[in-house]
Amino acid sequence: MRLVPLLAALALAGSADAALPRAGVLVPGRSLGGIELGAAAAEVKAIWGSRFGRCRSCSGTTWYFNLRPFQPQGAGVELLNGRVVAVFTLWSPPGWRTTRGLRLGDTSARVTSLYRPVGRFTCSERLTALTVASGTTITAFYVLDEQLWGFGLVRAGVSVCR
Repeated sequence: MRLVPLLAALALAGSADAALPRAGVLVPGRSLGGIELGAAAAEVKAIWGSRFGRCRSCSGTTWYFNLRPFQPQGAGVELLNGRVVAVFTLWSPPGWRTTRGLRLGDTSARVTSLYRPVGRFTCSERLTALTVASGTTITAFYVLDEQLWGFGLVRAGVSVCR
């Protein structure tokens, strides 16, 4: 019985030290860096911490979590009514990978051989999102100049381009 209060204390202590993972993992159709679509804003803060920037020019509430202050690498979330509708990497943070071992920086050919994307969206002149749908969740693999640049999960109906 003493174990329960100890575990609760450790859980609370862990949330105080929450931070964006240095090497996050994409679980296609499920989570990115431990964040799932539909998670409440409080859950995001418990997992990634409360040190984030707010996008001033975004149409929806968007938080950016940088690996280092004022450096663009990291991850972000878009919230609608206080719930995550998109979670994505920013500027190709090093060490991020999928459960199948696909790593940021790999070739686009490796993406297509491992995940067989069915969708292709042109986000900009050089950036393409290769997508795989699973229910109401879309997994995005962002390719820049034929190299995997980033990961994303978005709710169906939300733009995959970030």
